[in-house]
Amino acid sequence: MKPTFLIIATALSLLAGCASNTQPDTPPKELHDFDASTRLDSTWSRDIGDGLGRARYPITPARDSDTIYAASADGQVVAVDAASGEHLWQQDIDAGISSGVTAIAGQVYLGTRDGDVLALDQDDGEEIWRSSVSSEVLAAPQANSTLLIVQSIDGNVTALDRSNGNEAWVFSSSEPALTLRGTADPQVIDQVSFIGLSNGRLATLDNRNGELLWDMRIATPQGRSEVERLVDIDAQPLLTQDGRLYVSSYNGRLVALEATSGETLWEREQSSYRTPLLVDDTLYSVDEHSHLVALDALSGRVLWRNDALEGRHVSAPAQANGYLVVGDYDGYLHLLDTDSGDLAGRTRVNGSGISQRPLTNGSRIHALANDGQLETFEIQDVQ
Repeated sequence: MKPTFLIIATALSLLAGCASNTQPDTPPKELHDFDASTRLDSTWSRDIGDGLGRARYPITPARDSDTIYAASADGQVVAVDAASGEHLWQQDIDAGISSGVTAIAGQVYLGTRDGDVLALDQDDGEEIWRSSVSSEVLAAPQANSTLLIVQSIDGNVTALDRSNGNEAWVFSSSEPALTLRGTADPQVIDQVSFIGLSNGRLATLDNRNGELLWDMRIATPQGRSEVERLVDIDAQPLLTQDGRLYVSSYNGRLVALEATSGETLWEREQSSYRTPLLVDDTLYSVDEHSHLVALDALSGRVLWRNDALEGRHVSAPAQANGYLVVGDYDGYLHLLDTDSGDLAGRTRVNGSGISQRPLTNGSRIHALANDGQLETFEIQDVQ
């Protein structure tokens, strides 16, 4: 199946709570032996509650300095030492967690199925504030120096004061009849927020008041049926320091834009619901069939394509020690050479699957399996 389609209506919250794990539309390719140039040595492992839950909520962990902050669908938030896996603290928030975790400037932010947004103290996990937004939060809240930008599944974007959780403004958008089971993380800087919407449009909001500065269509509905016409932006827009913006869409395009004006720099037809990765001047993307593609970030020219993991529902890519890192639906971690796209290493966490982008730091990889097993690996060259 393709990712779960939800009817945006009264029944949405009920469906979200009991959604099942989805598998790729394309049958998964079998894994074959190859000459590995690296190996992945496990350094520590820890269980985080019930993991992503039955609905496979996108509860990505976060790392700030030397600490990893992870959460589970049953309301457990944990801080562990990134090097040793030592348990630092645990907080049970008495609510079902549904969003990824954001950790920045002494606080940890996350959202719940009931539409609550929480700020916890990084030192001990104590709750600093809790605020309500209009509906369930799947996107990880994103911060600038003063605001926390929260996109909920009903299409509303709410800005909260980071110091106390008070509402600063709300932006509303229209939702289509069908959408993918997910919400794009906003891309937030001090001046503006870039918001990928479920109707296939990209909106740029003024962070002073939430007013729309400009928007554009990234994916255009085509076909006769509602399913054929389904478009969505589930991937976080990717912003560079020199003002380029990369936006992926489902049943649409991968587009490079000039961030201040929305002028198109280049585009290519590619359906994806995974956030791309930029390393220097190379953009790495995963399409809906789990083909990994490397493109020249300045021109959009394809540098290489690897379809060895086709249909394996791979995660968004991360980068570690010169290798691309992705997880797959069967719980394998795969390393690919960033220059050639060739497979370089592989290991398995467990059979529950890895649907969220791994955390990386240098040669270290932190992978969260869907059942909550958080395991850390060190990349070693094969002699």
